[in-house]
Amino acid sequence: MFGLLFFVLMAHTAYGDVSYSFPEEMKRGSVIGNIAKDVGLDVNRLSSGNARIDTEGNRKRYCDINLSTGELIVAERIDREGLCGNKASCVIKQELVLENPLELHRFILNIEDINDNSPSFKQTLINFEIRESADKGSRYLLDEAHDADIGMNSVQSYKLDSNAHFLLNVVTRENGRKYGELVLDKELDREKQKEVALILTAVDGGTPPRSGTVAIHITVLDANDNAPVFSQAIYKVSLPENSPVDTVVVTVSASDIDEGHNGEVTYEFGHLSETHQKTFSLDALSGEIKLTGLLDYEEESSVELPVQAKDGQGLARYSTVVIEVVDLNDNAPIIMVKSLKIPIPENALPGTEVGIINVQDRDSDNNGQLRCSIQQNFPFKLVPSIKNYYSLVTTGELDRELLSDYNITITATDEGSPPLSSTKNIHLTVADVNDNPPVFQEQNYRAHVQENNKPGSSICSVSATDPDWRQNALQRFRVAGEMFGFLFFVLMAHTAYGDVSYSFTEEMKRGSVIGNIAKDLGLDVNRLSSRKARIDTEDTVVVTVSATDADEGQNGEVASNVTVSVFITDENDNSPQILYPSPEGNSFMTEMVPKASQARSLVSKVIAVDADSGQNAWLSYHIIKATDPGLFIIGVHSGEIRTQRDISESDSMKQNLIVSVRDNGQPSLSATCALYLLISDNLAEVPELKDMSRDESSSKLTFYLIIALVSVSTFFLTFIIIILAVRFCRRRKPRLLFDGAVAIPSTYLPPNYAEVEGAGTLRSAYNYDAYLTTGSRTSDFKFIRSYNEGTLTADLTLKKTQSAVDDLEGIDAEMSNSFQRMFGYARPFDIVKQLNLQQKWTFSAHV
Repeated sequence: MFGLLFFVLMAHTAYGDVSYSFPEEMKRGSVIGNIAKDVGLDVNRLSSGNARIDTEGNRKRYCDINLSTGELIVAERIDREGLCGNKASCVIKQELVLENPLELHRFILNIEDINDNSPSFKQTLINFEIRESADKGSRYLLDEAHDADIGMNSVQSYKLDSNAHFLLNVVTRENGRKYGELVLDKELDREKQKEVALILTAVDGGTPPRSGTVAIHITVLDANDNAPVFSQAIYKVSLPENSPVDTVVVTVSASDIDEGHNGEVTYEFGHLSETHQKTFSLDALSGEIKLTGLLDYEEESSVELPVQAKDGQGLARYSTVVIEVVDLNDNAPIIMVKSLKIPIPENALPGTEVGIINVQDRDSDNNGQLRCSIQQNFPFKLVPSIKNYYSLVTTGELDRELLSDYNITITATDEGSPPLSSTKNIHLTVADVNDNPPVFQEQNYRAHVQENNKPGSSICSVSATDPDWRQNALQRFRVAGEMFGFLFFVLMAHTAYGDVSYSFTEEMKRGSVIGNIAKDLGLDVNRLSSRKARIDTEDTVVVTVSATDADEGQNGEVASNVTVSVFITDENDNSPQILYPSPEGNSFMTEMVPKASQARSLVSKVIAVDADSGQNAWLSYHIIKATDPGLFIIGVHSGEIRTQRDISESDSMKQNLIVSVRDNGQPSLSATCALYLLISDNLAEVPELKDMSRDESSSKLTFYLIIALVSVSTFFLTFIIIILAVRFCRRRKPRLLFDGAVAIPSTYLPPNYAEVEGAGTLRSAYNYDAYLTTGSRTSDFKFIRSYNEGTLTADLTLKKTQSAVDDLEGIDAEMSNSFQRMFGYARPFDIVKQLNLQQKWTFSAHV
């Protein structure tokens, strides 16, 4: 029966709706039409816009859309009779909804009737009692056949089988329905025939036609010549929906002028649907129609009830009761979330659409007019869109760190009296965006570290916080650049008006120019030499620590930097380096000293440097060995070698000096060098220089032989020296000697005595050791330690005075007399010469 189907597509330009007409009972999956083509949409738009079919009210969705082709297909069984009953037009309104951006296309489905229902009669048997005196032409109403189909598929004709007495007359009512009447064509003769049996057939206009039959049984009686007559042909009433059960709708009435049994009228409904049979009841005697169920305006706004009045002999008349259902505000608005895009990124711009809300109300007129709003003071609002659709958009900036969740209450209210409202809660979450850099607890860090510390030692600790979440929060710390290959040292020159800084890297070669500090500080170059200018350095490593998060989204990682200034504390790990003369063994350095040199004449100068800084780089110079110890002295801090007295003819031409350079670190580090001096005015008088080195070698060999002799006679000599010392101590109260040491009273030397050249800060007291060696004439002093940890200020500069020298010479003479009385020798070193031994003598001097 579906071999040939015709579809009619109607496009209403006035409203922009598309209409499709198709027959009911089509199979699921059958194509209705191509809506994408009809409304001018690209097929790809259907998928990207998440196209779907929405229905008005709570109706089922009878069709679906094929996103690949744009075709509308049947999704559910469509029964026109179940949807629209006996209405001439069966229309289903549908909506095609697309998102991003929101788009709405309305279309109408016109369900065409097919001949799928056969005519049927209310009763299976119709009984008539007709008097035999009935006149020819008398009419008897037959039950109307009901066909659920409409139009040509409804009842179109009635047929009566052939008989001798009756004809069939088909009557068309105002509403187009047809019913039949029996017309007496030949008088009845009860004596000949008491009963007449007939078959009435109702035929519809479908192809092929369908039919239904009912049996008619006629009992021949005396005549009933008047049928009941209704007071109104059509009863019209209005009834509010949801009226209570047992409410009287209307009371119909009919009268029959016949008397007796022929005038008794009874009432009954004509053909009713099952729904109406459950909703209404009719009192057969009084004609009162009551509600037995609830009326719903949204389901059916108008109801027609056929009512039949029949007398005792079976004569009847029809009337119609039309009930207009009055709408009440009995339906609260319905809020539906059609789309919700969560979570919302916190960097979403104001006006970003995050959801689509649809509100519906099944009521009509003002009862269905809706207002929709958001109750809370949140950065969101509802923007009216198409029909009853609203877009939920942002109105301000979101910040997940301040508020990460929103519970939004949407309220929809109609304009009924009283108004009804509904609420719906929507939970929105804000997605974190990497919009916060890590924040260090301090703006910069300072740390002090001892140089030469072990790798892996902790320098300092930095900490940072990040208000972002998970992968956007603080993940790791790292040193900016991830390398220490370049260490930046800052040289600071402090002036009265500020600092001058120079930056350079450790990769710069020695001798590279950093800058002109004299020019930058406004100093005369001669001023540098006259004041013995020097550079004090402070090694500082500036490290940039980066705190980084690990965002994987569009923003990428965000980092914050902090500066860590690491101040390296110097450690005395570098020995002094002698620049001039070259250290012993590297070269043969010889200086010429004129014979006429007087005391305090400058002979040479030892130049040394120390890579350390601060007091670890303070250097002091000492002669630890000399051919003639009393001939030359060296400036403790200047390194200048000068004559201690006038050179005489008796002084040896070849003078060898061993100079020790010590720093002021703890413990102290030192370096030595050899200096060879020739006392001569003429190079012709100078012997070969190689003899000096041989003399030095001979001196060393002699030194070793002396040590060997000492080891052989240690016991004997020690015993003699102890006895002599004890004897000497008993004979004379030691004023100058005590415990084997020469004590110099403080009255012999002024309290501010020291060998200091220029301004500086030195210890206030030192301890000196004097070493007497073979060939030595005087003592050579060496600093051992400081008795006072304080330092002298610049105004406490110490000077050597001539009176102190004279006192020392007096001490030397007195010591000589004492040794003459004890041993027969004038000086201690003469004893060593006689014994071919080397002894060590010490004395203390307070400076």
